[in-house]
Amino acid sequence: MVRVCTAARETCAFAWDSLTSDFQKVGRKKKDKNKSEVRSSQLVLLLQAMMLLLVVTPAAEAFVPAFRKSSGGVFMMSSSGTPSTYKKVFVAGGTKGVGRAIVEKLTERGTQVVALVRSEESKANLEGVDGVTAVLGDAFDQKAVENAMDGCDAAITTLGGTTEDRRVDYEGNNNVIESAGILGIPRIILVTSIGCGSSKEAAPPSVFEVLKEVLAAKEKAENVLIDFYTNVNWTIIRPGGLVTAPMTGEAILTEDNTAIGSIHREDVAALVVAALHSPKTERKVLSAVDPSITSSVAVEGKVIPSFVL
Repeated sequence: MVRVCTAARETCAFAWDSLTSDFQKVGRKKKDKNKSEVRSSQLVLLLQAMMLLLVVTPAAEAFVPAFRKSSGGVFMMSSSGTPSTYKKVFVAGGTKGVGRAIVEKLTERGTQVVALVRSEESKANLEGVDGVTAVLGDAFDQKAVENAMDGCDAAITTLGGTTEDRRVDYEGNNNVIESAGILGIPRIILVTSIGCGSSKEAAPPSVFEVLKEVLAAKEKAENVLIDFYTNVNWTIIRPGGLVTAPMTGEAILTEDNTAIGSIHREDVAALVVAALHSPKTERKVLSAVDPSITSSVAVEGKVIPSFVL
């Protein structure tokens, strides 16, 4: 039995090393779609070895979670194959707005947060929050993003806006996604906006016309996740019109891509953190709105079905 357990452990290690090595290559060469088939076979091998470990000895359970360790602790797997908890989460865009609210809600749960910041002032401000490590770096610099993210077991990005005539909505978000792939980080949440992709028709024409360049850049980042990261547990959340005000607690996620309305930033953050820990959100594209808020763009009388986390 010891020999069988040892062989299974070695198979686990081989499959995991091969899988993460392949992920690194895919992170650099996303256009090679044949890699997804290779990763699938490697994942099957890995799961078979895991099952063998669990069958041959009760003590083998001690080996199963230890695929990947970070300074935040052991990366744990639930019975569904998704992490049951995240010990250390990388946040891009965490200095203000929705991103800052996400940082605060994560730390309230006792989660360690690593936040990428561009200035010493932002670094000092964020490191005043217990449980936050702020790392100086530029979202336009892929290697800086990767270095900051190393050791985390999940990543959330809310990046948006323009810096020195460069739009971060695609380039910065793409760097976060690519770095997660290179490092083998299995959980990513990308926060974009209603009006992207399948929700284009939800945005009123006048609003879409004003925001079309921003939405196009965000949609491009969405497509990177959807098209090239098919074996990663990702979630895309598209908020409606953002309002800075205390949370109402009435906001919802929905798969209805015609939904439109407003939502408070703090409510978006609460939904993002809840989605992070919900296995039901794996590879889901969800809109976020608050039906309790009166909005000039919302369709009067429309009932929006809520996505149950």
